[in-house]
Amino acid sequence: MKNIFKIHPLTYITALIFVLIGYFNFYLSFMLVLLIHELGHIIMALVFRWHIKKIVVLPLGLLLKFEDNLNKPLIEEFVISISGIIFQLVFIILIHNNYLVLSSNIILIFNMLPIYPLDGSKVINILINIITNFKTSYFLTLLISFIALILLICLSIINKSLILILSFIPLLINLIDLIINKDNVFIKFLLERYIYNFKFKKYKYINDIKYMKRDYHHYLISGKNIIEEKEYLKEYFN
Repeated sequence: MKNIFKIHPLTYITALIFVLIGYFNFYLSFMLVLLIHELGHIIMALVFRWHIKKIVVLPLGLLLKFEDNLNKPLIEEFVISISGIIFQLVFIILIHNNYLVLSSNIILIFNMLPIYPLDGSKVINILINIITNFKTSYFLTLLISFIALILLICLSIINKSLILILSFIPLLINLIDLIINKDNVFIKFLLERYIYNFKFKKYKYINDIKYMKRDYHHYLISGKNIIEEKEYLKEYFN
């Protein structure tokens, strides 16, 4: 557990600020609700046998990173994404407390922001994946996340909200890293298709690998030939 659990340095600063302004009890209740929320994600991830790589405690949230491949079924990712909210709401119904209710409302609003890797962004990404291909959906998710995050940081600076600024900085650093490595993510997506034998019920004919979708098996149209995706990727990577 020690190898996968990490507390972000800004989390300590945020906790200290809450102590200094006399709201540490509220911060504790906030982190308790947050823990229940993340337990929902973790439990459902274990049910679907997803492997947790790292758990990072952020100033106002937890960041879960998985070791699993990018070709996991969309329905599994959707259930894992909404399970945090479900666990959180059940907890609030069972244990009703003013601090906990306030904390729960804040967490709900924060997690539904369209900023990767928050739950709202993951749901948006799943919906876009249903409509279009993996490469486009990943790019659009990062673009929406970046625009939303920059706007929120500007609003936080204008309102002089140090807590929000400290909360958004780790998300911005993580997002910039994802944007820089977006091409590597697509290569990983293709490489998984080549290495592993996924069993998808749906299939699709495409003329370029950049149009490959999650939850679909593909046949590549090359001139007058139709090539099964694994054979095409074998030539691609060789």
